[in-house]
Amino acid sequence: MGGYFDYYYLSNYYYIILVLPMIVLSMIASAKVNSSFKKYSKVLSSRRLTGAQAAFEVLRYYGITNVKIERVNGNLTDHFDPRTNVIRLSDNVYNSISVAAIGVACHEAGHAAQYAQGYVPIKMRNTVLPLANLGSKLGIPLAIIGFFLGFTPLAYAGVIFFSFAVLFQLITLPVEFNASKRAIQVIGETDILSEQEKDGAKKVLSAAAMTYVASLAVSVASLLRLILTVNRRRK
Repeated sequence: MGGYFDYYYLSNYYYIILVLPMIVLSMIASAKVNSSFKKYSKVLSSRRLTGAQAAFEVLRYYGITNVKIERVNGNLTDHFDPRTNVIRLSDNVYNSISVAAIGVACHEAGHAAQYAQGYVPIKMRNTVLPLANLGSKLGIPLAIIGFFLGFTPLAYAGVIFFSFAVLFQLITLPVEFNASKRAIQVIGETDILSEQEKDGAKKVLSAAAMTYVASLAVSVASLLRLILTVNRRRK
């Protein structure tokens, strides 16, 4: 019984002082990206290119001819699927001629360019992905079981597993920032948007990037919470 109460007290104490502030930060970042997208969705591009057409321009800039562009249901569900070589753009991006939609579409095309050019961080992320998936599922349960049983090796195994999920998010940061950098570069060099419109797209992508930073902060805080809880049990 003591093990349960020790875990409950320590876990919640560290949650309040470490994890909760990062969750609030993540909520703020999420609200910011939604408000930025909503704001610049009302600003229409002077060239009247749709999100799908803008993504195609980025692909053409990089000489990529084997990637398709399709519509996908949902709100901000845009992504590039490297398994099928398909850029999927959400309903409010695919046919939209807004500055926000074009920024998002070009960002996803930037991911396609990363794969086409063998961008090293994206290769690293794909290598870590299987361990990250395993770590996100097994890390915390193993640590908790090890804590209750007083079996430190099992608890630390859980910590190590969970650290792979954190590592994946860390590697994701340069991948996302680079995709946005590629998008803004092509937008500027090919005049997909005017200079003023490009600034709006950049703000949308910067806000989106902050959600990844905030998500990493939550994961790092959760990992630190796990480590501190297990270490206190050992004393």
